[in-house]
This record gives sequence, C-alpha cells and structure tokens, in this order.
Amino acid sequence: MGEVVRLVTRAERERARLIREARAIYDAVFPPADPEGERPVEPRSTTRAATQSPSTSKELS
Repeated sequence: MGEVVRLVTRAERERARLIREARAIYDAVFPPADPEGERPVEPRSTTRAATQSPSTSKELS
C-alpha cells in the first residue's frame, strides 16, 4: 500500500529512446574525455606581441 504508479505515455517513452540514441551517436563521434589521462588544452595566442611583455615589444621596435 502507499505505492505510486506513474503511467508513462508512448510519446514520453519515444522521446527518451530518441535522446538515448542521440547521446550514443554523439559519444561515438565525440568520445567523453578521460578525466585522469587528459589535461585541458590551453588556447595559444597567434600573435607574438600578445606573448611578449610590453617592455620587450618596445625594444624590438
């Protein structure tokens, strides 16, 4: 007694199935990152001036 039974519509079951299928496809294309084996990649600047200190860039000019 006291149990609650929730009826799930066909549309809700189909939506959940489609979400699971889409997640599986996404994970196949973009595998989840390994938290222990990978480090996040830091963006690198493409300009030399951004990586040099202001005093260094003045000396080169």
